[in-house]
Amino acid sequence: MTNFKNLPKSLAVVVFATALGLGFAWLAGGNGITAFGYPVFVVCAAVAFAVNWLAFIPAAISQTEKYYDLTGALTYLTIIGTACVLSAPLDARAVVIAAMVVIWAVRLGSFLFVRIGKSEGGDSRFDAIRVNPPRFLVAWTLQAVWTIITAAAAVVVISTTNRVPLEIFFWIGSAIWVAAFLIEVIADHQKSVFKADPANEGKFISTGLWSWSQHPNYFGEIMLWTGAAIIALPVLSGWSFLVFASPLFITLLLTKISGINLLDKAAEKKWGDDPAYQEYRRKTSVLILRPPSN
Repeated sequence: MTNFKNLPKSLAVVVFATALGLGFAWLAGGNGITAFGYPVFVVCAAVAFAVNWLAFIPAAISQTEKYYDLTGALTYLTIIGTACVLSAPLDARAVVIAAMVVIWAVRLGSFLFVRIGKSEGGDSRFDAIRVNPPRFLVAWTLQAVWTIITAAAAVVVISTTNRVPLEIFFWIGSAIWVAAFLIEVIADHQKSVFKADPANEGKFISTGLWSWSQHPNYFGEIMLWTGAAIIALPVLSGWSFLVFASPLFITLLLTKISGINLLDKAAEKKWGDDPAYQEYRRKTSVLILRPPSN
């Protein structure tokens, strides 16, 4: 049953989050190219909110979060596309970092689309809010803020007026990005293969990259955006250094808010009495890839 409990509070959060996203874009992209009288980054931020709010409408009517994560991937593609169109012509650094985000978003979107097709249940994170439109709107608004902050390095590089030839920071950042992307892809593939095997029903994965980290996909995600920020470093000045909020935000999100802490609680509830799981937790790094301890 639909309810509108805490409507004023939810709308206040939406207004605050929107102001935060647009303000961040204004500060980080204020020295860049302008379009329609505003910095390109601000236009991209507005597009991010528009995409998520439009997707919210049918989701709220159907009371489903089925395409929430997929919309997130689409948001990245939309804002990067907008930035490229409004900032053309692009230099090599901008082309490469745009391609990186597009490749990452397409891979993620495809992965999530396949996972959605196989999923029979909903996301437990939305159990209490999918029937409450105001609170549900908060979730979609926060997703827009998430994409704005995480994609900041790419959008600033694409829309900057400070075009710098490729140098050491570009190559270091690119190397980190490629390695991190491969880690994320391999970790997701290994887990998908593990879960697809009926013999592993009810078991936890502790092989491959998962023997070196309990959350190797999250490690890859954090390092991926760190690499993008390093690529952006030579073109930054003043408030545009805010783009380093991207890897910091991702780290906070995945380790303290909606990632590792939630997964670990669920895993502890499921396998907490299993000595093999406790041994795995003792020997295996929580996040950073490294060989198991003795």
